[in-house]
Amino acid sequence: MKDTITIVTGGSQGIGRCIAEFLAEKGGNIAIFDIIDGNEAVEVIRSKGVSAEFFSVDVSDFHAVEEGVENVLKKMGKINNLVNNAGITIDKLLLRMKEDDWDRVMQVNLKSVFNCTRFVIRHMLKTGGSIVNISSIAGVMGNAGQANYAASKAGIIGFTKTVAKEYGERGIRANAIAPGFIKTKMTDALDDRAKEEMLKAIPMKKFGDPLNVAYVVYFLLSNYGSYITGEVINVNGGLHM
Repeated sequence: MKDTITIVTGGSQGIGRCIAEFLAEKGGNIAIFDIIDGNEAVEVIRSKGVSAEFFSVDVSDFHAVEEGVENVLKKMGKINNLVNNAGITIDKLLLRMKEDDWDRVMQVNLKSVFNCTRFVIRHMLKTGGSIVNISSIAGVMGNAGQANYAASKAGIIGFTKTVAKEYGERGIRANAIAPGFIKTKMTDALDDRAKEEMLKAIPMKKFGDPLNVAYVVYFLLSNYGSYITGEVINVNGGLHM
């Protein structure tokens, strides 16, 4: 990762921040795109001896992303990698789901991947690069109460495979990761009974850690994954095989 520049969307907290910090530990320079203030995350990343910048970007906004990518190039000089991690949930059963619930999740989870990839990839055409899109187990197997979220994450998988086919000969790789139940604020908020039911369904009988996702991101961005493209890697403790 040394001397590389990686954009991590949603990198101010949660899994995105864990990814950004781990890539920094491996020598990578980081650009965070988020609407949540990422300056504290940037300071932590810089303490690892690399460069890091925070860009306040609403990744669901086409023109905001265009401007954000140009600002990264002006300030950091190049873009080698992209991690599309930003995402939200607005969970409801389908008949209770409002149009705005559907549209907002699609904009943040799926349109953001289109926006960021479209503007980054044209700069990768000359140099090559690697893109990792964070999908979800919900996008692979569906999940009750998450029609919008599951559809957005399934869309990411189809999008990833298409980008891999379109730009593989230009030295650009695109892969997806589908995490299962990862320890975050969302899982921490669940009651004990819900956690027990989830754990029963996981063969490894434990939740994943954000680092489990970060390890795979690093592998796919680095030369270790240089002959892998168009793949979806499940990180779910065996919950879906």
